[in-house]
Amino acid sequence: MDEGKAAEPQPTWWSRPRGASAPHPAGGAQATEAGPKPLHGEDPYSTPPYGGPGPWAPAPPVQRPVATPARGTRLPAQAQAPAPETEPAPAGPFARYDPWAPPAPSRAVPPPPLAPDAHDPRTLRVPWFPLPAAPPRRLRPRTAVATVVLALVAGCAGGWIGAYAERTGGFGAVELSQAPAEATDRAPDSVAGIAERALPGVVTIHVQGSGEQGTGTGFVLDKRGHLLTNHHVVEPAEGGGDIRVTFHGGETAVAEVVGTDRGYDLAVLRVEGVRDLHPLPLGNSDSVRVGDPVVAIGAPYDLAGTVTAGIISATERPITAGGEGDGSDVSYVDALQTDAPINPGNSGGPLMDARGRVIGINSAIRAAGNGLPESGRGGSIGLGFAIPVNQAKRVAEELINTGRATHPVIGVTLDMEYPGEGARVGLGPGGEGTPVVPGGPADRAGIEAGDVITEVDGTRVRGGEELIVKIRSHRPGDRLELTVERGGRERTVTVVLGSATGS
Repeated sequence: MDEGKAAEPQPTWWSRPRGASAPHPAGGAQATEAGPKPLHGEDPYSTPPYGGPGPWAPAPPVQRPVATPARGTRLPAQAQAPAPETEPAPAGPFARYDPWAPPAPSRAVPPPPLAPDAHDPRTLRVPWFPLPAAPPRRLRPRTAVATVVLALVAGCAGGWIGAYAERTGGFGAVELSQAPAEATDRAPDSVAGIAERALPGVVTIHVQGSGEQGTGTGFVLDKRGHLLTNHHVVEPAEGGGDIRVTFHGGETAVAEVVGTDRGYDLAVLRVEGVRDLHPLPLGNSDSVRVGDPVVAIGAPYDLAGTVTAGIISATERPITAGGEGDGSDVSYVDALQTDAPINPGNSGGPLMDARGRVIGINSAIRAAGNGLPESGRGGSIGLGFAIPVNQAKRVAEELINTGRATHPVIGVTLDMEYPGEGARVGLGPGGEGTPVVPGGPADRAGIEAGDVITEVDGTRVRGGEELIVKIRSHRPGDRLELTVERGGRERTVTVVLGSATGS
């Protein structure tokens, strides 16, 4: 610099005109030198397909002329040659960014080769590094209270929803499980099979007369319209009344009385104009044994077509039914005992065996606090009694054929008030009657007044009623072996039963 001349300020990069370059500090002749090279080479994101240069890309090297001064000449700073219109080379390892400078032309530069374990930025994949767990945060008091309340509400709602779902089976439409339809056929010896065959032949009887009315049961005997039932069922209509029967299919008909017998408590009715009758087959009561299964059919309390089942509890059970008034309507039955439920309204209905055959006619029950005859009071306690079908068959045939039934007799009068064991031959109540009928079966067998009959065919009898029951369980003309006690000594006599017309 010349002495005495003040140094002029040097222009800075922000005060230079756009495109001007800084003066070269060395001066001298024109020369070309490369500016500093970028530290990492070109930015891979400045070339396709990743886009143009970004603000982070280093400036490209700039070629600029350098003035060469003459040997021995010193040029002032302001006399250096002007720089060409190119971007000045960066002064350091990183380029300065001029927002007003035009973008430098880009050129495709292949990326440098990567090490085997290096990351290729073009794949846009970065290695995964686990983040450190966040430290626990302490809840504020309000947040803690809100959390507890929310938990309680959620628990109550969940409990209610669970209880509702358990009670109703869910929130959707209810669909219950059900067994598939099965065949309706039943074995012939089952209760259902027996009932299916027997019900068409069972009728319900409604009786009105003499200021009374009642309901009973009967069953069809034959195709001619004969029905069998109990005497006490139709008794209200004896003085003139109305008897109507209803069949299982709903058909009704008016019935007339063919004949009745008080002593056996049996009656035969007849209906006309009824088509498609279903007679029930009759079995043999002598073949019945204790424990055999039975089915009772009837209309207890006017519930027609009721079927119950049980077993034979006992056979040859002597019972007496009736006995109201003067005792002339007492029935003596050597009955079949059953635990099949029988109630008022079952009277006259069939008691059937396992093969669907009638073995008895339901007639009486032992009710709690009540007498034996079924009278509409009380109910079944498992003690039902039926007239054996063998006895009912004989009486029904006689009633149909003659209108009256016969009773077997031995020709004696019994002292019904005798307190001892057995049946004593004597005068009746009030001293009336003849102890032994002259020329009768007992007289011919040598039985006298005062004799006590203790056995019939080897079966013990405890009183006069039991003796009558045992005798009436046979037919007229049958032979019986009687054990007779006289003066403390016993002897056996043979009696041929006689016949008497019943009422």
